[in-house]
Amino acid sequence: DVPLWVDPSKAHYFITISCKQRGQNQLARPAVAHRIFETVRYRNSQRIWYAHLVMLMPDHVHLLLSFAETEKRIQAIVSKWKEWIAKTLKIEWQRDFFEHRLRKEESLREKADYILANPVRAGLIEKAEDWPYVFIAEPW
Repeated sequence: DVPLWVDPSKAHYFITISCKQRGQNQLARPAVAHRIFETVRYRNSQRIWYAHLVMLMPDHVHLLLSFAETEKRIQAIVSKWKEWIAKTLKIEWQRDFFEHRLRKEESLREKADYILANPVRAGLIEKAEDWPYVFIAEPW
């Protein structure tokens, strides 16, 4: 089960963050992915957010996130994470990020399937399950 503090009646967010240098593989690398997924797990355990899914593409990242009731704005939470990655892994990000609150009719599963197919659509692999740069929360 998803942690109790993740209220399914509350919003889930689809977030995309792009690297400053587009067209270069900065994220889809084993060592980088390991560190990024480590910090995702840490933030899940600290209830900063609940990352259901994180997909690293060569020059951008997709996240499906839920947030605990918090005084902090989503903008601040995601910006802190970007800052940590920039400082620690020397990844330069574009200034802002795309944030979409999933509407009631949009299912988390449908959005996850869309994200998981991204490397196939980009021509990087033939089958979605072959892409190694994905974090899927346990429990989903």
